[in-house]
Amino acid sequence: MMERRIKLRTLNNHITCKICRGYLIDATTVTECLHTFCKSCLVKHLEENNTCPTCNIVIHQSHPLQYISFDRTMQDIVYKLVPDLQKNEIARERDFYKIRGLTCPKDIQNNSNDFHDEKSVADVHAESDYHRQDEQVNVCLECVSNNLKSLKRRYIRCSAQATILHLKKFVAKKVLNGMEKYRDIDILCNDELLGKDHTLKFVYVTRWRFQNPPLTLQYRPRIDI
Repeated sequence: MMERRIKLRTLNNHITCKICRGYLIDATTVTECLHTFCKSCLVKHLEENNTCPTCNIVIHQSHPLQYISFDRTMQDIVYKLVPDLQKNEIARERDFYKIRGLTCPKDIQNNSNDFHDEKSVADVHAESDYHRQDEQVNVCLECVSNNLKSLKRRYIRCSAQATILHLKKFVAKKVLNGMEKYRDIDILCNDELLGKDHTLKFVYVTRWRFQNPPLTLQYRPRIDI
């Protein structure tokens, strides 16, 4: 069977963000209409709007950020199609942290992986905490409802890569006596409902950057709208 080569520009319409016009980075899809954008572009758009930038469908009247999801498959496709895009993006991220005197989380993870390669699988499982080397974040969890009990220990320290879904399961286990009841819990920051796929790093940077630590989040029973 003969190979047929096509030019990358013929695919650009399918792998570029309709907001910034660049190749997709952290490809994030609107679950209501399946249109995909760069995560940072889409989140910035949804801070002021509740509609899809492409088709103008209303994503959600009050909490559109809860209806977007990281599209790993699309991002893998973009990185495979566009030469050096992933390498250049990682370099930009390293420069971002270097200018601010911080260690890039990817470098910490890579060093941790190199250490693991020198050990057996049994040693890794016995001795390693896979997220101990991650950037850490201090979180205060406050109950904002009389219908739920407060946590005995409100302060936790965990990986910045942990998601709101992880926190929902943690709270559900502690206050509802069952991790599977996480759907009955909402997590908020500054009274804004947070999407389950948001990492704590993302929440801190976008909603708590100019406030004193710890990152303070609220939890309450889910209210269906």
